[in-house]
Amino acid sequence: MGIAASPFLNPIAVEPEFVGPRPTAEVLSRRAKQRRQIQGMIAASYLVDALILSIYAHAGTVPAIVGPAYAACGLSTVAIYLMLSETGFTERFQDHYLVAPQLLVSVAIELTFAYIAPEVGTMFLCTLFLVFNFGSLRFTPRQSVSVWIVMTIGMAGLFLLNDKPIGLPQGNSLERVATMLVFVLTIGRCTSLGIFSSSMRQSLYQRGLKLKEAYRRIEELAELDELTGSYNRRCIMRMLEEEIARSQRTEAPCAVALIDLDWFKRINDAHGHPIGDEVLRTFAITVFANIRNTDRFGRYGGEEFLLVLPDTSADSAADILDRLREIIANLEWSAFSADMRVTISAGVATLRPDETSDTLLARADNALYAAKARGRNRITTA
Repeated sequence: MGIAASPFLNPIAVEPEFVGPRPTAEVLSRRAKQRRQIQGMIAASYLVDALILSIYAHAGTVPAIVGPAYAACGLSTVAIYLMLSETGFTERFQDHYLVAPQLLVSVAIELTFAYIAPEVGTMFLCTLFLVFNFGSLRFTPRQSVSVWIVMTIGMAGLFLLNDKPIGLPQGNSLERVATMLVFVLTIGRCTSLGIFSSSMRQSLYQRGLKLKEAYRRIEELAELDELTGSYNRRCIMRMLEEEIARSQRTEAPCAVALIDLDWFKRINDAHGHPIGDEVLRTFAITVFANIRNTDRFGRYGGEEFLLVLPDTSADSAADILDRLREIIANLEWSAFSADMRVTISAGVATLRPDETSDTLLARADNALYAAKARGRNRITTA
């Protein structure tokens, strides 16, 4: 493949591929467009290199047929690949760019013309060097070794079975111009490779950050109750277990409260479920605004919520819950309905030595039922 074609042997720069379900029609169309663009650039590269060969031919260094033959070989491979691409054949493979086959063909073309025109053979070897550098960005280790072995065998044949010197001529001004172009383009491609690799690393780094943020958001959503934004039951129970373990390890106090919205079924029946949902959301937001950063609050089920209070004694927990009860009762619930009133009841329990979450929650639940039995809108301590 021509010197200018080398950077486009790395399709991962265009679009990283991921193993997954059958691509959509939109994805297939985008891939086909990218392949057409890449092959167009490769074709242009062969023509550019053929032009350099024509300069050597004009200088009398190589036969005039070398440049056109080189362009014909390169353009033929481009045409074949485009045909496979347009018919959808390449989509059968995980690497739909067929990088390894293209690189093998490129190696064959470069070594063949280095043998045919050894007077300018270094030009083809420079191109081969660049092709390998770009191809290695996409290759798997196994592919890299396989193609390297093929290239080594070809290089052995070129140097050991051929007694003609491989070089770049500088005998006259035209040869010097062509040779200068070879090195300028080679150095330019090396520079482009560095810029390209840096750009790709930066792009992958940014993609990694976006993926991490997406995963964090997914994990966050998996832990949150969709309606209220509080932790869901699975998550709040895990946090309770962690807090119990920490409390027993450090001998720090820990309290929990099971909170229930009083007569919530009546709210749903009288005002409808959408209003009931808004009541739950407003309640959860109010609780979040009035608890400590270390406290954990989650939906235990229905209109029942669990509040975990680390480093909190029984008396302090009761005071915290009673303050929350007053705040909830004094909210302007009339914004939802003129006659609406919302209150809460809660059962508070403090962790005992060697107690499990089951027994702790059972005591808090009993205290909650006692609060309801005493008329609701109150806090009861186990």
